[in-house]
Amino acid sequence: MTKKVLLGAVLGALVAGTGCHRSTRENAEDKAEQAGDKIEDAADKAADKTEDAVEKAGDKIEDATDK
Repeated sequence: MTKKVLLGAVLGALVAGTGCHRSTRENAEDKAEQAGDKIEDAADKAADKTEDAVEKAGDKIEDATDK
């Protein structure tokens, strides 16, 4: 996840720094925002998967201790 955040920051900085025309700058800002949104979505999905895995592990431990 940290690699994705760093990659997004680097790509966003590169995209944002490419243009000096207004339309290019706006396009770069949009792309950087979209990249940030994708990173945020990926982080949310990873958090959900981690939460599910922890819950399943807890259930297995609970089942094992009940026996």
